Amino acid sequence: MTDSAATPPTGPGSGASPTGAWRGRRRRRWLRNAAIAVALLVLAAGGAGWVAYDKLNGNITADEDAATELARYDKERPTVLVHGAQNLLLIGSDSRAGGNGKYGHNDGTQRSDTTILLHVAADRKSATAVSFPRDLMVDVPACHRSDDSQIEPMFAMFNYAFEVGGSACTIRTVEKMTGVRIDHHMVVDFQGFKNMVDAVDGVEVCLDKPIDDKDAHLKLAAGRQRLDGEQALGYVRARKSLGNGSDTDRMDRQQRFLGALATKMQSSGVLLNPAKLYPVLDAATSALTTDPGLASLRGLYDLVRGMRDIPADRIQFLTVPRESYVYNANRDQLVQPAADRLFTRIRTDAPVKISKETPAEVRAESQQGYDSSDESGMSDEDAYDEDYGDDEDYGDDGKPGAHDPGAEGPSPSPTPTFRGNTAAQDACG
Repeated sequence: MTDSAATPPTGPGSGASPTGAWRGRRRRRWLRNAAIAVALLVLAAGGAGWVAYDKLNGNITADEDAATELARYDKERPTVLVHGAQNLLLIGSDSRAGGNGKYGHNDGTQRSDTTILLHVAADRKSATAVSFPRDLMVDVPACHRSDDSQIEPMFAMFNYAFEVGGSACTIRTVEKMTGVRIDHHMVVDFQGFKNMVDAVDGVEVCLDKPIDDKDAHLKLAAGRQRLDGEQALGYVRARKSLGNGSDTDRMDRQQRFLGALATKMQSSGVLLNPAKLYPVLDAATSALTTDPGLASLRGLYDLVRGMRDIPADRIQFLTVPRESYVYNANRDQLVQPAADRLFTRIRTDAPVKISKETPAEVRAESQQGYDSSDESGMSDEDAYDEDYGDDEDYGDDGKPGAHDPGAEGPSPSPTPTFRGNTAAQDACG
């Protein structure tokens, strides 16, 4: 026998050619490498997502001092009448700290030029934003300063509460005035506002005439204009060059701008698009101080999720019913009983009706004892807007109409109406 009989076959049918083995090994390496690459991409994406989440989460400053102060006075605070409704206090700070220094100098304190009570209905079908004039004369309760010294209760301008006692004192002042329990609060400064506007690529406004305001660093032509963050800040802060120069007129302008900003975020799909939402959240959280309950992305997400489906025409803006203070034309005071009717409707989660026009009989009553066209610069249009009639009956559950249907008495009065506008209002409308 020869050795050739022991030699393994090497023909094409054997499947043992060097070329076939090499191809098999190459395919297995490719699959293994691809799997590793996919795994790395998944890990990288997850890591990037976590980094983004952690960054945004870390941007927010928790207002622990306010939480401690509010807990100290918890027994004095209003009770919640309607569970599920949310009341959020938005405070615009004029602090010159950090990047805000270029907007002027102050004595080291901060004031609240803008304060808005945002009520989100329990059914999440409407939201009402009520502005409080900074010069409104109110009862400020006893509060603690940052150095823990105490200020005594006093009758003073509304923004005095924020200046001496910060957000906690402002919250307690609003609660004392309205009887509405504040669930959450946010404090935003100039930089935060600017960055928010820039993050949505500007907001459109409509100007009746050109603006050239050196104090506000604002120069714009008449007509439709899309404002970037810097221009928007000048627009909402300007006072002497726009309207009648009153703080009420400025608040109306701020409300219209916030309505346009809300519409821009809804119409552009910002709230539903992570790629668009991230820069907005980054801008918002970078200069945001909130109560501990909102000081996380989860807390903010829950708030936004509850509001994102509210139609623009159901997001309403108005100013608390006010008129010139009887002892000082440059200050404001609440108009009663209109203000209490508004506060009652918010407190009980009842609908708030608004109108662009002011009934003549309401204007007349708001001017009783004082001419609103005096040196304060306030026009008749600044008067509160409310239809008179007795308040609705409220039962023990805090809801309207909860009286005994068989009881005799006057028929329900019409729903009070207040002057305001909605986020759906066209910029040039």
